Amino acid sequence: MRILATAISAAMGSAMSTALFAAGISGNNIEEITVFGSDNVLSGNPLSATEGYIFGSQLHLRPLSRPAEMLEFVPGLIATQHSGEGKGNQYFLRGFNLDHGTDLALKVDGLPVNMPSHAHGQGYADLNFLLPELVDHMEYRKGPYYAEVGDFGTAGSSEFSYVDRLEQGDISLTAGEDAYLRLFAGQSFDIAQGSLTLAAAGTRYDGPWKLKQELDKNNLYLKYHQESAAAKWSISATGYENTWNSTDQIPQRAVDNGSLSPFGTIDNSDGGDTHRRSLSADWQTLGENSALTLNAYAIDYGLSLFSNFTYFMEDPVRGDQFEQSEDRRVYGFSAEYNRAMLIGNRNARLTLGLQNRSDDIDVGLYKTQQRVRHATTREDDVQQSLSSAYASLDVALTQQIRGVAGLRADHFGYEVNSGLAANSGDGSDDLLSPKFSLIYSHSARTEYFLSAGQGFHSNDARGTTITLDPVTGDPADPVDPLAKARSVELGMRTSALPNTHIALSLFSMKLDSELLYVGDAGATEALGESKRRGIEVGALYAPTPWLLLDADLTLTKARLLGIGADDRIPNSVGRTASLGLIVNDVNGFSGGLRIRYLGEAPLIEDNSVKSDPTLLLNAQAVYQFNPKLSLGVEVLNLLDSDDHDISYYYESRLAGEANAVEDLHFHPAEPRSVRVTLTARF
Repeated sequence: MRILATAISAAMGSAMSTALFAAGISGNNIEEITVFGSDNVLSGNPLSATEGYIFGSQLHLRPLSRPAEMLEFVPGLIATQHSGEGKGNQYFLRGFNLDHGTDLALKVDGLPVNMPSHAHGQGYADLNFLLPELVDHMEYRKGPYYAEVGDFGTAGSSEFSYVDRLEQGDISLTAGEDAYLRLFAGQSFDIAQGSLTLAAAGTRYDGPWKLKQELDKNNLYLKYHQESAAAKWSISATGYENTWNSTDQIPQRAVDNGSLSPFGTIDNSDGGDTHRRSLSADWQTLGENSALTLNAYAIDYGLSLFSNFTYFMEDPVRGDQFEQSEDRRVYGFSAEYNRAMLIGNRNARLTLGLQNRSDDIDVGLYKTQQRVRHATTREDDVQQSLSSAYASLDVALTQQIRGVAGLRADHFGYEVNSGLAANSGDGSDDLLSPKFSLIYSHSARTEYFLSAGQGFHSNDARGTTITLDPVTGDPADPVDPLAKARSVELGMRTSALPNTHIALSLFSMKLDSELLYVGDAGATEALGESKRRGIEVGALYAPTPWLLLDADLTLTKARLLGIGADDRIPNSVGRTASLGLIVNDVNGFSGGLRIRYLGEAPLIEDNSVKSDPTLLLNAQAVYQFNPKLSLGVEVLNLLDSDDHDISYYYESRLAGEANAVEDLHFHPAEPRSVRVTLTARF
């Protein structure tokens, strides 16, 4: 067994981590389970029982149908889909329907994924550009207890980090049912005292839908990296583009009367195209007891998304299809300074940080038919920036107790130039967010945590300046620029049982009364004050060096406050669970098995309509013929479940119906599918 702090710093490959841990403010001596050389563990200096660090050796042995499902390594987090695979996923965590990322802050290799003031929805986080083969590790944190985490990080945050270099060249070809085809190639080269990594991937997929998805996804990746004992730096460039046809959610009544297949569609012209290109630079330097990390980036992003959720309710002749379109440029930087020190005779670590992000967005909402615009709902030019500073102090108060105090300051500025002059304007908002944690080391194998903090998510800048509904012309109330969330959490983690990690947490979170800008309508929607309480349990068990079992269960109660009996929050899932098994290199065989349960949820406030639970089982097996060649088989939805990926309840009108009808609308899980991957390494 290795001590946790040593394992984490080794896994991170960072001299900075090693030095700061050695300076005396490392985590308590909770032992790591050594599985495949590394496994899913808590970070070296945890502030809560619900943060973790997952190594690539585990990430790559779980069957995945979509890149964003890598997030499901976070206990209690579900990533699903209600449209084509070029659209961002739908996320669920801690009783939140996070939509496409409103309260979940995501990063990939230091770059933000969430998009504020997005054409489709605030905080939209599309992970379809993620290249799983390049992921070195993933870190996750739940709750607003971390000074370095800002916008959208109320329910949690997660970051994927890519490798600095590939140890071997890699070419893999995956083929599967419904015209699934994916080709990946990657290689690293030693150049000028550093390494240059090149990777590319292309994916084609029609899916089981009556309307062929015709997914056409392409990725390019380039990274140059150098490091020495005292510093390291890298420059990265990425390119991603995707086009697809969408089969969106469909009405239950049409399936019941036999007029529509569960895999059918109402509007055969739904779909879209998107792109994301980025350039970034990272630099880290190490002093005797300090470290400085700098990051700068630029992102070019665009989306054109065509959807029709109500069919012929608004326009019986041309239909209700609409386009959400945007072109965006993002510029940002971050700087963080860490110093290990003594305060009196107590070990401490000081962290100071600065962050800035600026977005320049051309965004529009249009009425369309067969992807042709025939009316403009609204067009806007949005410029916004978020500037932040934070500080935290981690102090060993006694031999068994650590205290961590943090403070974050955010300044949000915005300017909206709207096609409707009455909805133009500018403004700003400021927020101070305190954080505090106490960590008690009961023994070398058990720790207890108490954490409290305030976080926030920004609201769409267009919603902060709106005065008139662009559709009806009625007066509209503007939203608050920053919506606060306050949370408290009790937690415990232990490795008292041999070869086992167990984590338990109880949390309570309260969101202020807020108004949300709804991208699908171009207007605002009022929500009341809300509160969520929950319990989370997770366990890892490694009975042998080649076998890892994991399980987690979450129970959450989410309610609107101050509105009486009809206090349910639509799509707030009360229960999630998962059970997994990973086998590594048993006579050349490796593989994984994963069961994922998404519980029922109220679909309207009075709880009279609920979604059904979803249970999915995925499996993977890989045989390594020799160090250079392997063959893998994935079986997705092994039990061929006909459960729904997601469900909604609202009004829609089909062709031939006299009036709108309230109905369940759902997107089915894809049926059982087999994919085979041949991988050659060189």
